Amino acid sequence: MKKITKIGLSALCGSLASFSAANAGAMKVLGNTHATWTNVQGVTGQPLGMKTNLSFVGDGELDGGQTFSVTIAHNDQAAWSSANITLNTNVLGTFKLSSAEGSGGIGGYDDNMPRAFEETWDAGVGTNVNLQKGVGSSTNLSWTSPSAFASSIQFAWSPNNDGSQPTDKSVGGPQASILQGGLDAVIKIAPSVGPFGMDFFIGGSITEQDEGVPGKQDKEENHEEAVTGLTLALGPVSVGGQISAESTGNQDVGEVEYYANNSIGAALNINDNLSISYAETRHLTSNIQNDEDGSDNPTPKTEMTGESFQVAYTLGGVALKYANTKFTNPKYTKNTTDEATVLSLSMAF
Repeated sequence: MKKITKIGLSALCGSLASFSAANAGAMKVLGNTHATWTNVQGVTGQPLGMKTNLSFVGDGELDGGQTFSVTIAHNDQAAWSSANITLNTNVLGTFKLSSAEGSGGIGGYDDNMPRAFEETWDAGVGTNVNLQKGVGSSTNLSWTSPSAFASSIQFAWSPNNDGSQPTDKSVGGPQASILQGGLDAVIKIAPSVGPFGMDFFIGGSITEQDEGVPGKQDKEENHEEAVTGLTLALGPVSVGGQISAESTGNQDVGEVEYYANNSIGAALNINDNLSISYAETRHLTSNIQNDEDGSDNPTPKTEMTGESFQVAYTLGGVALKYANTKFTNPKYTKNTTDEATVLSLSMAF
């Protein structure tokens, strides 16, 4: 009897060990480094720069092939800069808790134009561009549906869309934050039509604003944002265009009433290693201006435009990239121009 009991316990322990091994998570470390030479018009400072990124990526498996994962990213800082916890289910889609990633909801579509290196507004010229991020810059919960007919939908929600990223058991943002709950919705359609690959997206975001916050009674409207775009790929060629807009809900004279952005881009993969791209972008902002009697005056507008030519050559984990970028009215400052040339060497580990 004792022998049978011993055999039974041994079998049970073996089964538990196998279960633990099959469902245990694993953590790996990824990283890359960038060395850059940047020449900005009218600036004579040190042109050499560098950046190191480090990411901890963990994943594991549940019963039935469902998976979970966590990503903690360090962008050239001692403290982590962004993170997410993700659950991928077999039939219910993907659930994610995201902090400071900027990609939740419409934040993942602020500029999806084809490019060889960087977005036009982030290729050496300081633009201070305002992009439509929705709840992406705040800690948020999102759900992405399973793909059906090459289409998926995503909802992202933040209980307080104030741009904060609290740690566990803490609260972010001031108590009198005017920005309240925010909700994003995005539809993505990415079918293949003959030799063409298509990626169409459309999304919107709405954030409630508390009109009762002292000194902020001018916020009589919700904060609303929207974005839509389309990219097409045919063999080595990709082209695309997108537009976005943002209504701030401001009512006071001198404050920004809305932002509007649009961009186009084209990229060519000459071979497996070499690619080139060209993109243009336009950013518009307007301030409120009224007469004392309440009648409307023409709203002053500022238009910032830019273009960027880029080249990238990759060889395994090493990439050499070049960008020449020109802007008029950068930082929404009228009658100004800026130009920058960036040469980057990056290595992935």
